Amino acid sequence: MSHRTHGPSHDRRTLLRGSLAASAALALPFGAAAPAQALPGRPHAVWGVQTGDVTSSSGLVWVRSDRPARMTVETSATESFRRSHRWHGPLLGPGTDFTGTTPLRGLPAGEQVHYRVTLSDPDDPRRSGEPVYGTFRTASARRRDGARFLWSGDIAGQGWGINPDLGGYRVYEEMRRLDPDFFLCSGDTVYADGVINPSVTLPDGRVWRNVTTPEKSRVAQTLAEFRGNFRYNLLDTHLRRFNAQVPSIVQWDDHEVRNNWYPGQILDDVRYTEKNVDVLAARSMRAFSEYFPIPTLSPRGQGGGRIHRVVRQGPLLDVFVLDMRTYRNANSPGRQPVDATGILGAEQLAWLKRELSRSRAVWKVIASDMPLGIVVPDGAADFEAVAQGDPGAPLGRELQIAELLRFIKHARITGTLWLTADVHYTSAQHYDPSRAAFKDFAPFWEFVSGPLAAGGFPATGLDATFGPDQVFVKAPTRANVSPMESPQHFGEVEIDGGSGELTVRLRAEGDAVLFSRTLQPGRVGQ
Repeated sequence: MSHRTHGPSHDRRTLLRGSLAASAALALPFGAAAPAQALPGRPHAVWGVQTGDVTSSSGLVWVRSDRPARMTVETSATESFRRSHRWHGPLLGPGTDFTGTTPLRGLPAGEQVHYRVTLSDPDDPRRSGEPVYGTFRTASARRRDGARFLWSGDIAGQGWGINPDLGGYRVYEEMRRLDPDFFLCSGDTVYADGVINPSVTLPDGRVWRNVTTPEKSRVAQTLAEFRGNFRYNLLDTHLRRFNAQVPSIVQWDDHEVRNNWYPGQILDDVRYTEKNVDVLAARSMRAFSEYFPIPTLSPRGQGGGRIHRVVRQGPLLDVFVLDMRTYRNANSPGRQPVDATGILGAEQLAWLKRELSRSRAVWKVIASDMPLGIVVPDGAADFEAVAQGDPGAPLGRELQIAELLRFIKHARITGTLWLTADVHYTSAQHYDPSRAAFKDFAPFWEFVSGPLAAGGFPATGLDATFGPDQVFVKAPTRANVSPMESPQHFGEVEIDGGSGELTVRLRAEGDAVLFSRTLQPGRVGQ
């Protein structure tokens, strides 16, 4: 078994007294709008702190100020901060909606890092606000320490926002208590195309109440509206507490912009005055990059960079974060016999092959923002994900996935595992060439978990091209079931440092483990 201690540690709980005791002071009243420029005097970080893309030696720390400020981060091995290292961060101003991220490098591997963020007046450094505290663990450089993380997606969707009657996003508190090394957010981090109304009447007559903001009263089109969508979830106390303790690896999907979008799309939607999706996507990418601690890689436009990247978690784990949205071709019936663009684009596919072949980690998690074998329709004739319902040889976007799976087999890349969300239910699929129309690949698993704070939906069909066997599924029987009626879902992955075994648990809100499967290391296929 792993020698590394998991579960809420005394040091971590004690450290968080700064951020969580301050949580009461920082708690935003339900229904409050963004407080920019609202408080007199010194700068305040009322939106909490976040860390992202933490590795064995580095990480990113995020904060938002209520006014122009200089960001400073201090890190320490102890909560007393008697011996600390200071990191000078950026100037926060209106150009980034008063957000900023400071990179930390040269951190010790496999250690708890305590940090505090201080905001100061850029014209008078002596005028500073109260520090905001957080903590995180760096990935271990020792295999024996093991690793454990959570994943899910789909937040504030289908009109189900922060409900004060339920205490907000309670599932984040449940995940925080599990004290994972990090959280993989598999996309649909916001619903920029989803209006949050003050109340919704449920089928049984109960009333769901929402915290609302001006930016969530309409679909997002302007940069300010996209920023307001990303800011909305930070009104939740549970989410801010979670962010102060658990680092995230974040990817995006469609609802950060609009349902089922693809590059080059021109909208036929009366809610939008801006019909060019590329314009909307650029604004969303800028806000996304401002509101999450993610690296800026090969910038694609003002304030934004590419999403796909590898986050290395020591000898046991590499996480390959995909972007199945930015480079895809148009949604279609998906029956074309040649498709060079597919869902990843040629450049991202080449990158993924190269990085998989370079990886020496025991396990290689492919973080996919859409499922492979689950049929996800887009209207009456088109399809949104990879599968298109034809059980025969690969066509359309399936061709690109077939190429990738063939490469993994012939390059003898071991320990691949696909994780996703998107479909608003939880399931486990095992893919095997003995059941498939396309047979030149090694068996593998795909696990789905979600939503985290959105409507639940019935399970859809499987496409037999890659031979999926759905060994578990938990889904509502009707569309858009509220979080009040059905528990939310997230997944847990634990890698044992001694044996290298990887265990996946599909969990439901309420501390319930719905399904568990342990996979063996060192195999091309499972």
